[in-house]
Amino acid sequence: MTILGILIPVSLVLGGVGLLGFWWTMRSDQYDDPDGDAARILRDDYDDAPPQD
Repeated sequence: MTILGILIPVSLVLGGVGLLGFWWTMRSDQYDDPDGDAARILRDDYDDAPPQD
């Protein structure tokens, strides 16, 4: 039963860290244009290969 005294606070802290990480990605506009990436890969002029030196 004492393990619950450790696991509950640890799970709350980890959940808070995940929530803060999600909040940070929302504030930094990382989900700004998800449809643009989906359409961009279908175009013929799209090239994801690294440049050859």
